[in-house]
Amino acid sequence: MRTFFVVWTGQAFSLFGSSVVQFTLVWWLTIATGSAAVLAGAAIMAFLPQVILTPFAGALVDRWNRKRTMIAADTAIALVTVVLILLFALGLVEFWHIYLAAFLRSTGAAFHFPAFAASTSLMVPKEHLARIGGMNQALQGAVGIVAPPVAAVLLVLIPIHGVLIVDVATAALAVAAVMMVAIPQPTGSLSKASVLVDMREGFRFLMGWRAALLMVVIAMGINFVLSPAVSLLPIMVINHFHGGPGEFAALQSLLGIGTIVGGVLLAVWGGFKNKVMTIATGLTFMGVGSLGMALVPGNLFAAALALILLLAFMAALVNGTLFAVMQATVPVGIQGRVFAVMVSVSAAMTPVGLAVAGPVAELFGVQVWFLTSGVVLLIAGIGIRFSPALATMEQGPTIRPD
Repeated sequence: MRTFFVVWTGQAFSLFGSSVVQFTLVWWLTIATGSAAVLAGAAIMAFLPQVILTPFAGALVDRWNRKRTMIAADTAIALVTVVLILLFALGLVEFWHIYLAAFLRSTGAAFHFPAFAASTSLMVPKEHLARIGGMNQALQGAVGIVAPPVAAVLLVLIPIHGVLIVDVATAALAVAAVMMVAIPQPTGSLSKASVLVDMREGFRFLMGWRAALLMVVIAMGINFVLSPAVSLLPIMVINHFHGGPGEFAALQSLLGIGTIVGGVLLAVWGGFKNKVMTIATGLTFMGVGSLGMALVPGNLFAAALALILLLAFMAALVNGTLFAVMQATVPVGIQGRVFAVMVSVSAAMTPVGLAVAGPVAELFGVQVWFLTSGVVLLIAGIGIRFSPALATMEQGPTIRPD
C-alpha cells in the first residue's frame, strides 16, 4: 500500500498538469474558431488512440516491465507538451498542431492507463479495491475543481506557452515518484505468445463473460451520446448561456466537485453490498442530470451548475464501482490486456458520436446530445436491474482462461 500511494501521489500531480493543458487548448480552439466541428475534431483525435492502440498497448503491458512503461509514457507526453510550448512561444502554432498533440498525448495515455491499472491490483488488497476506486474518482474530481480556475487565471496573467509549462513540471514529479519505488510484476506475466495472440485473449475473455460484455455495450452507448455533450460544453457556454471562460471554468470545477464528493463517498462507504445495484442507481440519476441539462433555460446558469454536479457525482460512483469489480474478478496476469480491450471497445463510439455531434450541434445546439444521453442513461440504469447476467457479475466469469 505504501508503494501504491507513492505512485498515486505522483500521478495526482501529472493528472493536474494534463487537465491544465486540456482546458487551455480547448478554450484556445473555442475562442479561435467558435466551431463545434473544430472542437469535436480535437476530441476525436484525443480518443482515436484509445480505440486503435489501447488493445495492443494492453497486450504489451502484460509482457513489459510496468514501471518502465509508466515512466516512458509520462515522459513522452511531457515531450509533446514541450513542442507545443515552443510552437506557441514562436507564434507558429496551427490547428493541426493541436490535433497532432492531442493524438500523441493520448497515445502515451493508452500505454500508461493499463500499466497503472494492472499494477494497482498487485499493490492493493482485494477488499480495498472499491475504496481505491473511490479515491481515484475523488482525485479526478479534485483536479477538476482546481485545474480549470487555475488555468483560467493563468491564461489572463501569462501567455499560453507559460501555462503549458505546468504540465512538464508535474510530469517530472510523476516520473520521479515511480522511479522511487519497486512496481510488482505478476508471476508469469511475460507471455511468449505474439502480441496479437495476447490481444485476442483479452477479447476472448470478455466475449466469454456475458456480464462484462453487457457492461461494455452499455458503456459504448453512453459514450456515443454523453461524451460529445460534455466535450462540447464550451460551445454551450457561449451560445446558450452567453458566458465566457469564467462560466466554462465553473462548469468544469463543478464536474470536479461532483466527482470528488462521489469518490470520497465511495471510498468511505464502498457502495451497496450488491455492487451492480450501485452502478444501476448511479446510471439512473446520471440520466436525470443529463435530461436536466438539455432542458435548462439559458438564463438559469445556476441550475446548470447543480445538474452538472449531480451528473459528475453519480458518474464517480458508477466508474469507481465498475472498475473495482473488474479488478477483483479478472485474473491479474491478463488484466492489462483485458482492461485495454474494455477501454478500447467502450471508447470506440466516442469519436463516432463526436463526428456526428459537431455538425448537429451547430444546427440544433448541444442540448440535443444531453437529451439523448439522458434517455440512454435512464434505459441503462433501469435495464441493469432486470438482467440475470449482471446480477451475478461480482462472482466473476464462470470460465477463466488457462
